[in-house]
Amino acid sequence: MSYYFNKVLKTKNFEEALEQVTSELVKEGFGIVTEIDMKETLKKKINVDFKKYKILGACNPHFAYKALQNEDKIGVFLPCNVVVEEHANGDIEVFAVDPIASMMAVKNKAMEEFAIELTQKLKTVIKNLK
Repeated sequence: MSYYFNKVLKTKNFEEALEQVTSELVKEGFGIVTEIDMKETLKKKINVDFKKYKILGACNPHFAYKALQNEDKIGVFLPCNVVVEEHANGDIEVFAVDPIASMMAVKNKAMEEFAIELTQKLKTVIKNLK
């Protein structure tokens, strides 16, 4: 089982893709609670040049609350990461964590239903990218 799902965008630049990803996440009830710019971070911390690569910590507060009520340690899986990456050929790839795969280790039936719903929402975000 793969631990992510993705889509390659050939008609957008990095900033346009980032904007569209954020917009599609909002449509599915997510907000961005963290944003990590790996290009900037790696340059600052270890002085290496890296491609454009942003990790968005997406959180749907309703799902997060339900999850925390059912499994108080589930915070180790929150927020859901969505990544926007620029490849050397200029293509932009967007990929998101697969909640079903990441929560397989959690032995809680209520979390299975939660993971399925969350996966559907994130797959919708990826599918709607153009």
